[in-house]
Amino acid sequence: MNIKAIILAGMAAACCAAEAEMNALPDLKDIRLDGYVGTRLRSCIENHVVKTDGVYLTDPYRWRTEKVYWQTEFWGKYMHSAAPFAHMTGDARLRANIEASVANLLPSQLPDGYLGNYREDARCGRGWDVWGCKYTMLGLLFHYDLSGSKASLDVAARLCDYLRGVFGPGKRDIVKSGQYKGMPSCSVLEPVVWLYKRTKRPEHLEFAKYIVSQMDEHPDGPHLIRDAGIPVAARTPDAKKGYEGQNPGLKAYEMMSCYQGLLGYYEATGDSRCLEAAVKTAESIVATEVNVCGGSACVEHWYSGRVRQNRPYMRLQETCVLTTWMRLCAKLLEITGESRWADELEKTFYNAYLGALHPDGSKFATYSPLCGFRSFGQYHCKMHTNCCNANGPRGFVSFLESYLQARGDEVFMNFFCSGKTAIALRSGEKVTFETFTLYPERGGVEIWNRTEKPTDFTLNIRIPAWSEKTTVKLNGKPVADVKPGGYLALKREWKMGDAIVIDFDMTCRAHELDDYVAFTTGPVALARDMRFHDGDIGEFVRIKEFKPEGPVPGAMPVRVLAEDMWMNWALPLPMGAHRESMEKRLPDIVRFCDYASAGSTWDSSSSYRVWLPLECFKPTQPVVVKEL
Repeated sequence: MNIKAIILAGMAAACCAAEAEMNALPDLKDIRLDGYVGTRLRSCIENHVVKTDGVYLTDPYRWRTEKVYWQTEFWGKYMHSAAPFAHMTGDARLRANIEASVANLLPSQLPDGYLGNYREDARCGRGWDVWGCKYTMLGLLFHYDLSGSKASLDVAARLCDYLRGVFGPGKRDIVKSGQYKGMPSCSVLEPVVWLYKRTKRPEHLEFAKYIVSQMDEHPDGPHLIRDAGIPVAARTPDAKKGYEGQNPGLKAYEMMSCYQGLLGYYEATGDSRCLEAAVKTAESIVATEVNVCGGSACVEHWYSGRVRQNRPYMRLQETCVLTTWMRLCAKLLEITGESRWADELEKTFYNAYLGALHPDGSKFATYSPLCGFRSFGQYHCKMHTNCCNANGPRGFVSFLESYLQARGDEVFMNFFCSGKTAIALRSGEKVTFETFTLYPERGGVEIWNRTEKPTDFTLNIRIPAWSEKTTVKLNGKPVADVKPGGYLALKREWKMGDAIVIDFDMTCRAHELDDYVAFTTGPVALARDMRFHDGDIGEFVRIKEFKPEGPVPGAMPVRVLAEDMWMNWALPLPMGAHRESMEKRLPDIVRFCDYASAGSTWDSSSSYRVWLPLECFKPTQPVVVKEL
């Protein structure tokens, strides 16, 4: 062994010793969801994932004629949902589709290790080639995890070695190989770290270290570690406006993909700088970008959207941004164990994410406005799909992997759906629960211990930050000190039939923002929809007769109007400009549905809006009229 190899091996051993402790994820075979979420999950698998032609998605690897587009991302995204769902369901059709796609893909790798769709003179240039290599490696590693195929692992390693031959000290800078300060190319860090975890080859870790340095130290790079304390939309004050001529902020999807890689690097090495930067950035996204529906980004860029969400902006809540935000929250939850990331994931899942999914589960909208209606996006890259439709099912994977987690002899229950779930403790003992609930349509949740033999462990139940008054009973006895925004730890010897009954605070609340008001119940945002035929959905609320912040008096859930709606609420609100008669001063009963159901016809017949205008009853400055 030469000196360089000895040094690399020593570095790898040191990094292995520093690997971070994380929550253990459930085996997806042990997560069975029923009710509304279970129905939507099964429709997405059956009508979207199973029906996707995996072989078609691998055809561009044989063409190798591209110099601009991103066709090779589609297969890797498909594999991120197809492989976990094939394992979860045991669906033979899905497994056959996966294997056929891999059989079509592997022979396309060139002798030098390149596996992509770009022609030779354009490879690893300013287009999306390295970005495509990222998704290709991820897809291969998903197949390896599903099947144990050494061929897929070897092909992924050879592709990584090809990239190592192109980029690195004394070679080309990876930051200069892509747009947006090199973030698309640098996001290949995630599969490089995944590959290292499976091969333990030190040169893979060395390449990951190089990419991290490019992200933060290259003068033209995105500086994702050093700038982590700066709000995401303010990190490029001198940048040109985005491709639609609107936002100078950094591209949201690609930035979060890079932080996903940094979290993987932290997991492998224990480098705390990467975790701290990811946490600070995610906190910035929550504080400055995430809207009431859990979505973010305008024209796919950061734009300080939290304070602008009541205004009409173009191309809001791209589904690629939604699923990547959910993945980032899921990874932060897995690493930190902090319930706030489950709170954020839940808000996005029940609103923006499920709202982007077509009612029959067959496709995802590219963008989801807060005012308007939904529709399918355009096809991309001269193929019959697009980035968001390929990306969409990954959000379900993040939700399922975050549903129930374990660390040592502690279990963390993060979400609440009817169904049966189980997870293994560190001892290897598997604990099982059965849940009965209509959550978040209603606040009541029953959790029954179905573990066969008495077992000592701590069950940590997430109490969402929005639930101000939560009551919990264990075997009929009230549990004290239940606080929002954390976990309720119940440590005991659990026996078959032990029952927890929870009542979350689902009070309907108003939220004011700059002369507009929106309404929520629990984690769910509400919206007006034209299908209610209860007036102009753009009509304003009279401010003198309504408090636009806090609980809404008289608000109540009511019978659902249409089959493609999930929740309906009736709110007594003083609507409109007419106050000259007693009749017109009376409140209207205004109906709302959950945001995910709003616009579910995918045409203007179900136009909707989340933020309602408030009467501008404020002192005004005198108007100065200049002489003509």
